[in-house]
Amino acid sequence: MILGGLVFLTQMPVVSAHGSTATGGITQVHALFVGLIGLVVLVGTLLAKRMGRVSPTTAIYGVFGGIAVIAIGAIFFEGLSPELTYSASSLPFPRAWYTPLALLVGLSVTIASFTIGWLRWPTRPRYTFLGILLGLWIAYPYLIPGPASDTHPLGYAIVLATPVLVGYILWQDVQMELRTVLGDPVARRFGLGIGLILGLFFLTITGYLSFLPEEGVPHEQFVVVLPAIYQLVSWPVLEMYFPHIPLFIALSPGVIIVVGTMSTLIGLNAALIARQWRLEEQAGLAQGTAGSAAIVGTCTCGCCGPLAAKLVVLAAGPSIAAPVYWIFVDTASPLSAIFVVASIALFTASLLYSVHTAHQPTTSSSSILAN
Repeated sequence: MILGGLVFLTQMPVVSAHGSTATGGITQVHALFVGLIGLVVLVGTLLAKRMGRVSPTTAIYGVFGGIAVIAIGAIFFEGLSPELTYSASSLPFPRAWYTPLALLVGLSVTIASFTIGWLRWPTRPRYTFLGILLGLWIAYPYLIPGPASDTHPLGYAIVLATPVLVGYILWQDVQMELRTVLGDPVARRFGLGIGLILGLFFLTITGYLSFLPEEGVPHEQFVVVLPAIYQLVSWPVLEMYFPHIPLFIALSPGVIIVVGTMSTLIGLNAALIARQWRLEEQAGLAQGTAGSAAIVGTCTCGCCGPLAAKLVVLAAGPSIAAPVYWIFVDTASPLSAIFVVASIALFTASLLYSVHTAHQPTTSSSSILAN
């Protein structure tokens, strides 16, 4: 569904519309309308499930369709929006605050992780290590200031160790439960689909994937490898542009690690929600909204910063959007790292908590889980 819509819209001729790119007369407003349709489908499906009008399995497919349409609207809203550029005079606070802010937040996360892990989970030091690692992620650019941080081994170790440690935690704590969840074909397809959609969304709004022609880009096919700093350190980036499609994509180990980790966590959360809904159906339980908030929550991430800034531009003008732009988009801002770290921690904790909650001893659910 989502790929079909993208292919259809990208084949339409390009014209200019008030400084932003429009495809066949399609503007940001049209993209917002598409997103609104998806939101109506999503909310309508959840309400229908709550009232018992549709079965949980039908609701799963309806939710997937709604999220897919929302993603299409968001992707094209981003692609049709003019690039935001602001001068340093529009900074909400001086860049000199970045260093103490990053060090303070990174140190606080590290200390809190050690203290809470020691008191709450003394037999599970892996939680403490993950918290410390995420604290280092925030503080790293300022622990090793200057160009040396771009290629320092510590930076690569932090990025590479994060998905490994997250995977180890899931393997140790919810391995059997995830096998059961992924054994359900409907839940497995739903989780895979949501993970792919959100991965596509993340790549698009961060500029690493585009289905629309871009102004200033030569209309010639090219495939190059260039170094670029993305997530703490410098990575080799494979850039490919095919103007006849049109398609631009840039991939690097850093992009794959960050987007892959978050998309996988979101997909597993979605699969778990779908499995819980399916258990409701098999047990004949009353229809509820368990997991509805989680579905919406897993579709929200700090990567939406650039999109948020452009929404504010459309609604309130560029001057009001300037602080949003600097907070989310400025690569020097520690808040961009904080949102990535918070997303990884949130999605991991949500998955662990959901599995634990689902396995509270109840007669009906226990008998089903055993099947």
